[in-house]
Amino acid sequence: MNISAGSTRRGPALDVAIVGGGMVGAAAAVSLARAGFATALLEARAPAPWQVTDDVDLRVVGLAPSSIALLDELGVWTSIRRMRSSPYAHMHVWDAQSGASIGFDAADEDRQRLGYIVENNLVQWVLWQALESAGVRRLCPAKVRGYDMREDRVQIELEQGDVVAARLLVAADGAGSPLRDMAGITTRGRDYGQRAIVAHVQTERPHDAAAWQRFLATGPLALLPLADGRSSIVWSLPDEEASRVLALDDEAFRAELGVASDFRLGPILATTRRAAFPLKLQLAESYAAERFVLLGDAAHTVHPLAGQGVNLGLRDVVELCDTLSAARNAGRDIAAAHVLRRYARRRRSADTLDALGFDALARIYGWQAPPWAAARALGIRMLDRLTPLKQRIAAHAAGR
Repeated sequence: MNISAGSTRRGPALDVAIVGGGMVGAAAAVSLARAGFATALLEARAPAPWQVTDDVDLRVVGLAPSSIALLDELGVWTSIRRMRSSPYAHMHVWDAQSGASIGFDAADEDRQRLGYIVENNLVQWVLWQALESAGVRRLCPAKVRGYDMREDRVQIELEQGDVVAARLLVAADGAGSPLRDMAGITTRGRDYGQRAIVAHVQTERPHDAAAWQRFLATGPLALLPLADGRSSIVWSLPDEEASRVLALDDEAFRAELGVASDFRLGPILATTRRAAFPLKLQLAESYAAERFVLLGDAAHTVHPLAGQGVNLGLRDVVELCDTLSAARNAGRDIAAAHVLRRYARRRRSADTLDALGFDALARIYGWQAPPWAAARALGIRMLDRLTPLKQRIAAHAAGR
C-alpha cells in the first residue's frame, strides 16, 4: 500500500489524500477524481452493503437542491433516488407555546419539491460504490497514525506501517477529528445539554410529502416523510428528559410523542427502536493549515433543527473542488497557502453565519417568558406574510 513509492522529483503520486469515507469525504473523493485530481480515500472501516430489504436507517438526511445537484453531477443521484428516497414539497413549522406558524411550499419557489429525505447509509454506500469508477484509490482499512510535512507534500503514516504521500491532506474524519487535533486546530462552540432521539413511526394520517417541525419548550421535534409512508422523527430533548423518554415502553412513547407532535398526523400507531445522539455547536477556528484542510463535520457541527449539517458539508466539497481546479488551471500549487486560505475563508465565513443563525434560532425558540413568547409569535406571523423574505430564506436553505 506504500503509495509514496511512485513519487518522483516532480512531486508525489497523489494530488489529494482524503481521510474519512462518510458522505462528505466520499463525495469529495469522487468529485476531485472526476475533476482530474489523483485522489485517494483512506477509511478505517468500509460501510456495510446497502440492500433494499434492510430496515430503514434511523439516521436520515434532508438533501437540499444544492446537494442533489452535486450528487447528480457525480452520477449517483439517480441511483439514490430510485433505491429509496422521499421527496417533500411542503414544510410546516409552528410554535407550541403560541401556536404561531410558518409554512414553506415548493410551488412558491416554482419548484416541484423542497428536497428529499434519504437514509445516511444509502447515500454513503452509493458514493462508496462510485469511488472505483471515478478512479479514486480506496485504502481500507487504513487508520492514520500521524503525518509529516515536506516541501511539496504530506507524508501520511498509517498504523499498519505504510506511508501515503500527497500534495494535500483533507480531513473529513468527523466531529471528533483526530487529524484536526494533530494539526493543532482548536474549536469553539457549546454543548446544548440535549440529545436528539431518532426513530421511525407510523401515524394515523399520511405525511402527504410534507415535513413537520414543532418547537417545544424542551426543544424542536421534526417529523420527516419516508418513502414507505412512515415518518422519521428527530426529537431534541434535555439529557435527563431524553434518558426518560428512551426508557419508556413503546405504548408510553407513542402516547408522549403524539402529544409532543400535537397529533398533526393523528395518533402514533407504531414505532421502531429508538436511538439518540448528543447535540453541540462546534466550529473549527481555522479550516486550513499547511497542506491541510478540514471538510464537513471536522470543520463544523450544527444544531439539527434546520437539517443543514450534511448540506453544509457538501457545499464545502463544491468550494474545495472549485478552488483546487482554479489553482491547477492557473498553474499554481493546489496546496499553496494562499489557495487553501481562499477555500477556508469562503467556507468558514458561510458556515459560521449559518451555524450561528441556527444557534440563535434555537435560543429564540427556547424563550418561555410570556413577553418574549408573544414577540416571537408576532415575528413568526409577520415572516409568514412577508413573501419576499420567506422566499430568500427558502432559497438560502436550498443552497442558492
